[in-house]
Parts: sequence; C-alpha cells; structure tokens
Amino acid sequence: MRLFIVLSSTLVLAMASGGALAAPRGTGPARIGNAHEADSLQAAYKTDREDTEKSLREGATSYLAAVGRTDFDDRMSLVVGRAADCDLRLDDAELAPHHLRVTVVGDSFQVEALDDTAHFMVRGESLRSARLPPGIIRVGQLSMRLSHQRFPALIVFDPKSPHFARYHGLEWYPVDLDYRFVAPLTPNPHPDTTIIMSTRGNARRAVLAGWFDLLVKGKPVRLEAHRLLEPGVGESSVSVFFRDATTGLATYEVGRYMDPERLPNGDWLVDFNYAYNPACAVSPHYNCPIPSKTNALKIAILAGEKDAHYMAH
Repeated sequence: MRLFIVLSSTLVLAMASGGALAAPRGTGPARIGNAHEADSLQAAYKTDREDTEKSLREGATSYLAAVGRTDFDDRMSLVVGRAADCDLRLDDAELAPHHLRVTVVGDSFQVEALDDTAHFMVRGESLRSARLPPGIIRVGQLSMRLSHQRFPALIVFDPKSPHFARYHGLEWYPVDLDYRFVAPLTPNPHPDTTIIMSTRGNARRAVLAGWFDLLVKGKPVRLEAHRLLEPGVGESSVSVFFRDATTGLATYEVGRYMDPERLPNGDWLVDFNYAYNPACAVSPHYNCPIPSKTNALKIAILAGEKDAHYMAH
C-alpha cells in the first residue's frame, strides 16, 4: 500500500531527541502503471483540449458569444425586451417590447413572460412562467445566463456575436505527468466562512475546506482548497484558485483554476495539466474569483493552460 506523508508547508520541529528541523514534504506525483495508462491519459488531455477549443470557437454560450451583462445590483427584478424602458434592452425582432421579468428569489430566479406573445425556452420546452436555478434560458435568437454567485446578473449570448472573429485558438503547456497528483485533502478543523475577492470587486463568500500538500518537482507546495458558498456549487466539491511564477507572463495575469476530483477512496485527483483560465481571460462580462495570497506560489507551474491574450493587458 502506498504511503502518503502529508505535513504542513511550514517547517516543523523535530523530536527533541533529534534536535534538527525537518523539511516539510507532501504527496509526490501519481504513479503511472504502464504505457497503456500513460497513452490513455494523453488521449484524454488531447480530447479535453480539443473540446475546449471547439466550445470557444462555436459554442452557443462560448465566452466569445457573450455580448452583454446586466447586474441586478440593489434591484430584485429586471425587465427584458425590445422597448426602450426595459432594464435590459435586446435588439431581437423575435422579442416582445416587454418580453420577460426576471426576479431573484433566494437562490433561484422567477422568470415570467409579460407581453401576450412572449415566451422563453428551457431545454427545448416553451414556457411562460417558471422558477429556475442558475442556468441558461433561450429568448428569441439569443441565450441568457441567469447568473447568481450571490451577486445576480443576466449575461446575454448572441450566436452571431462579433467577438467570434477574434478567435485564434488556445494555448497549453505540453502535458507533463509529473504535475498529476493523487492526494488527500487535509481538512480545515475550523471551516469558517471566508471571503474571496473577484474581478468585478465583489466579496464572494467561501469556506476554506482544507489543504493539499504536494511535492511539485521536488518542491513542497501547500494549496488552499475553497468551496464557494453560492447556488449551484456542490457541497462536496472544492476549487483551487492559484497564481505561480508564470502568472502575468506565460499565463493569465489574474491566475488559474483547478477543480480537483474526489476519488472513491477519499483521495483527490489534483492535476495541473487541467489548470484553466477563468472566463474573464476571454470576456469582460464575467465575475471571476481572485486567488488568495496564500495560493501565490513561488515556483513555476509549467502545466495547464497558457494565456492566449484575448484580453488587453
């Protein structure tokens, strides 16, 4: 049975009899069983990257399809339609002058058609009224995200967005299996609510769930793992928002994210090859968490997504 040694990222005192300081350590890279497993992993990374590029290039809710954002701010409801007095005016001939009213109700949204001819689509079903969780609805030729994050907003997507013309692909580091770890999550004994700032200036609530202690290219690294306290975030999921020595150079200036996967045995797959840029690396219409100072790594993580420079620096 493989033994994982998980220690704090700070130096720990040795036993009095030893008298010396012991260097902290962490879980090393996951072992690859054979060449077939390595080939399967390489194929999975390739497919994931191709799918990500395809989604950005032509997806109905691609970041490049986003053409507008309207925040609720201190309002509980927004009216959407073609009329000049709408809170969110959309120039789509299929929409009624006053098409919808969208109201924030706790963690959900109440969506109501207003004018007699108005309706909206949810998963192919035409509706005039529904209580919906955060997600996508269709209005005319457009899609609209009901975004919550405790700072509700409506994000509009246009299949004919002019931003698609800016598409020039994405960039990644070559896959390096030394950046792939299977590690335990050291739980936070006092998981109180903490604050994670975001790119639109919002203070977003989260729980510091615990820490991953890794040995990355021979260097001990401790990563904070957070769970955002927002609608749609699973109670058993965690996210890692981090910066490293490549941030602002080869990689996006805000930082990068990872979504560790919990395994059946209770450990987690923490794979920097799947490190990705936040949506705000491509579009200004998003609200993205900013990594904490604790997750600003001094080493370079030469894995995962690079900055493809969709946003001006």
